[in-house]
Amino acid sequence: MHLRTAAIVCSSRSHGETGAIVRMLSADHGLLAGYVAGGRGRHLRPILVPGNLVEAELSWRSEGQLPTARLELTHSRGPWLGEPLAAAAIGWVTALTTTTLPERQAYPSLYSALSGLLEAVCHAPSARGWLPGLVAYEALLLRELGYGGEQPDPDVGMAGFDKAGQRLERYLLADRRGDVMGARSILRERLARIG
Repeated sequence: MHLRTAAIVCSSRSHGETGAIVRMLSADHGLLAGYVAGGRGRHLRPILVPGNLVEAELSWRSEGQLPTARLELTHSRGPWLGEPLAAAAIGWVTALTTTTLPERQAYPSLYSALSGLLEAVCHAPSARGWLPGLVAYEALLLRELGYGGEQPDPDVGMAGFDKAGQRLERYLLADRRGDVMGARSILRERLARIG
């Protein structure tokens, strides 16, 4: 089997001496995982940064096997990772996506929403420009995974952000909240600093 698709890198972890396993979200194929040979090297490591947009080529020998992935960078989020608030937001939404979505189930609306949210995080002049989008993405994720959900207030503040976090903890992250909610806690602390 062979697949070529545009995707958003959501996570990457080392595998073996030089490789990496990357998980990415595509519009038509959902969350995909693949082994990237040489993914820990200096040429490929910057491509595997969560939030980056890539053109992914995956190849399987058999259905039950982890595919081999070749990635080509189409848009980097690297320049914004030096800014603490943007880095925390990107880290949170990509970790949440990786942790909660099942593999190989298409969620085109989540792909579009995540893509738009990442653009907003990188280009809005302040967190006030993207915080409502982040809470809306969390609500959309809850709805897409069958937990219903109310439409968030467009003038969401810290109280709305905290309420959304409680719903995520209760429904989606009840059995695995430690590491993932840690990313949200870091974002919460940084948002509180700006008032």
